[in-house]
Amino acid sequence: MPWQPSTTNNVSAHDEPHEEPTKRHKTYFKPSKSYCVETLCAPCGVVIAWSKFMKSESPTEILGFINNVYPIPESCPAYPCIDKACVVLHTVANQEEYHELLETSQFVVDSYHYNNHKASDRLCQEYCNPAPHDGSAPNLVVIDYDNDGTPYYKCAFNTQACEQLNAWLAGFESILKRMTPSNFNWFLHTVLFYHTQCVLQKHSKKWVKISDDIVEDDE
Repeated sequence: MPWQPSTTNNVSAHDEPHEEPTKRHKTYFKPSKSYCVETLCAPCGVVIAWSKFMKSESPTEILGFINNVYPIPESCPAYPCIDKACVVLHTVANQEEYHELLETSQFVVDSYHYNNHKASDRLCQEYCNPAPHDGSAPNLVVIDYDNDGTPYYKCAFNTQACEQLNAWLAGFESILKRMTPSNFNWFLHTVLFYHTQCVLQKHSKKWVKISDDIVEDDE
């Protein structure tokens, strides 16, 4: 519509420095909108928290979200997986207020985005690798065996849980972007709640089956 001109957002690459948005004075009216929805998931797929980022997905916004969910550094996950973990780590190292996180957590890039990060970025390659094979992070990599008994390395847990959730949420995009803020918040929270219940139910059935198989083997 004439009164609502289309605009494009310049999205930075995941491993490039993110610039804080500058305030611009507009000479037209348009509905306000949020930049993105940030989700926090456990490796099993359970949704822990979500938040709307109004201006950008900057490292400080991400760290603020993490601090709101985990106000005590000791409660923060040992391996937070973020698509731009190397940029977030750079911010943590350069801002004293976040230094406590360096003692409790190691920021790693999820395996989906890691392959697209620059090989020349030493900080990313050395500290944010989700599956190092040099033994530097034994909690991230385990040895498994294929059907022929040949050993191979694999990630100890699913680092792509949030990306998989985002792909699922994309199916609701056409509905969500036409909602008022209050309806948006209610609908998204409800959908994520029921999604989490389905994930928990799925895992419960899985563990019941495993337990039954163990009992049969003992007999």
